[in-house]
Amino acid sequence: MTSPNPAHARISVIGAGPGGLTCARILQRHGIAVTVHDRDAGPDARNQGGTLDLHADNGQIALREAGLLDEFFELARPEGQEMRQMDLTGRITSHQVPEPDELFKPEIDRGQLRDLLLGSLQPGTVRWGHGLDRVSGPAQGPRLLHFTDGTTVETDLVIGADGAYSRVRPAVSPAVPEYSGVSFLEAWFSDVEARHPEIAELVGQGGAHAADGERGMFAQRNSNDHIRVYLIQRAPADWITASGLTPTDTGAIRALLLERYARWSPRMKQMITDNDGPYVDRPIFALPVPHTWEHNPTVTLLGDAAHLMPPLGVGVNLAMLDASDLALALANAATVDDAVHAYEKTMLPRSVETAQALEGAAEHLLATEFPDFGDEDPQH
Repeated sequence: MTSPNPAHARISVIGAGPGGLTCARILQRHGIAVTVHDRDAGPDARNQGGTLDLHADNGQIALREAGLLDEFFELARPEGQEMRQMDLTGRITSHQVPEPDELFKPEIDRGQLRDLLLGSLQPGTVRWGHGLDRVSGPAQGPRLLHFTDGTTVETDLVIGADGAYSRVRPAVSPAVPEYSGVSFLEAWFSDVEARHPEIAELVGQGGAHAADGERGMFAQRNSNDHIRVYLIQRAPADWITASGLTPTDTGAIRALLLERYARWSPRMKQMITDNDGPYVDRPIFALPVPHTWEHNPTVTLLGDAAHLMPPLGVGVNLAMLDASDLALALANAATVDDAVHAYEKTMLPRSVETAQALEGAAEHLLATEFPDFGDEDPQH
């Protein structure tokens, strides 16, 4: 099959996260038709997670290409760039306070970013309740998408923007995510100024981190008077079930955590004891380094599907930059094959270099020194 011109190709994005939606938005701005398929039943099917810092040298570049940068700044929280490093008593040992006009990496909630991108797309672009099972068909195309509801869709280009456990990735790579040895346990705090004023004061307007070498805490101020705390441990991925518990055993998990954080001050342990609702288990996985694949003219990957890394401030930013690069390549190439070649020539070296720099860096989250990991939450 001859590779089609992108303007006449059937282009399918799998995954309606920031990367997939950014790609779709930029394609549509250039007059290229695209369909996004997502397994969620709808845009409000689940909580989208915590807060993100979008950097001027990647995430914001993508939003500029999407024509959404001004709208982003209207929603973003520049004050969220504040970062505190604390000791086990809650004493601030290092404090980064943004200048009033600092816009290098302002914060935005994941849900707000997704809504911004969704609202910019043509009606009907996203097909909800369309979870991908597998991709079949010859490498030269056309490809056949098999969905979990039994339906199929024929397409000329499959863009895997479906995250850590991508169902598109097996079409180009046998790689699977590997456990980093570090696990997060997420805790939520709502109406913090009224209900959790001491935690609100401790965290400030941005992020706050403390660690003792074996375990740590990373707290993030979100919008709408909400704080998320990630309790970080070096532990087996199944440490909860190995302790005879389930993630819903909040009281028993809390008791176990209090033993492990026994040396921490009562002030800091409020972030273990006072959370609203159950904890959320988030073991940290990453793809092997380096992760590359042989070029395929009908399938490519972006974001965590291509380069899952520890949550050190780069994941969504790289996903959105990938999306922008791919969409612009499709807008400027004679064929889909040429566009995928051009995109991967840029994206793969960049992702390999970043992944090599961050390999094993989940351990930095346990370091007592302030880690330069940005302020991105760990949801891939």
